[in-house]
Amino acid sequence: MSGLFPADSPSYSDVVLVAEVVIAVLLIVGMFLVRRGHIRAHMYLQSSMVLVNIPIVLSWMVPEYLKYVLPGIPAEIGEEFYLVPTVMLVLGVAAEALGVFIILVAATDWIPERWRFRRYKVWMRTELGLWWGVLLFGFTTYYVWYVPH
Repeated sequence: MSGLFPADSPSYSDVVLVAEVVIAVLLIVGMFLVRRGHIRAHMYLQSSMVLVNIPIVLSWMVPEYLKYVLPGIPAEIGEEFYLVPTVMLVLGVAAEALGVFIILVAATDWIPERWRFRRYKVWMRTELGLWWGVLLFGFTTYYVWYVPH
């Protein structure tokens, strides 16, 4: 392995990894924006990051999972090659769904009043924790799949 990425890793995997790190860092920037009172900038940045991630997931991560991981489920789930991306998938679905729900609650009136939350901080922190969990499992998936052992 020379440089930042393993020689055997597909270039699109490297690009997706870098994109996901950038998204995660920008979510942290958004957290600091709201702490400094820049609510509108926070709203636009966080919403953009959640929405930008959807095509990345649908165009790269889902097809890779369906092609390489799903055929080994459930028989091979104990192996890290299958387990790590499956955990990432579950956390990722939760993070993306919660992110979209937060956007809908905060920016629209599409969600019925009884399903809306008032304590944004709890939900935002949960969302950020989920994103960083997905990023951790994404790094681990990249390592398991592409770094020679």
